[in-house]
Amino acid sequence: MAANIGRAYFGIYGYHFDPAQVTEFIGLEPTATNDGGTRGSLDKPALSSWEFSTKTINSDEQVVDMFKLIDDDLLKKIEPSKEKIIEICKNLNLSPRVGVVLTLSVDKDEDAPEVGFGSRIVKFCSEIGAFINVEYELSERI
Repeated sequence: MAANIGRAYFGIYGYHFDPAQVTEFIGLEPTATNDGGTRGSLDKPALSSWEFSTKTINSDEQVVDMFKLIDDDLLKKIEPSKEKIIEICKNLNLSPRVGVVLTLSVDKDEDAPEVGFGSRIVKFCSEIGAFINVEYELSERI
């Protein structure tokens, strides 16, 4: 049987910025960064990124509760840095986003996780000017 897999993340994206500067300013250690924008030229800009992610949950291990991942495992950790996030995004012209990444089982006997966004995360996204992104793919049949 194929499992449902999911994670939630908060990311900051933009051109010509050093993710280490975001880490230092916000005071939160990212789970992934890409500093391609620091090496990009003005005629061919490259995107840099700074990302803070939850652990990946596999339904073989436990139920994939996306509401818990988003509210408890993500928002509670980034919310204290809200004002700094707003400031650095404004100063460096960066784009914040909250997202979920899902691999959904194609097994008809496997329940698909509910994906939704509670009022706290929607309010947080509104306050910092972030958009919400949902990425998904279907697992292979086994």
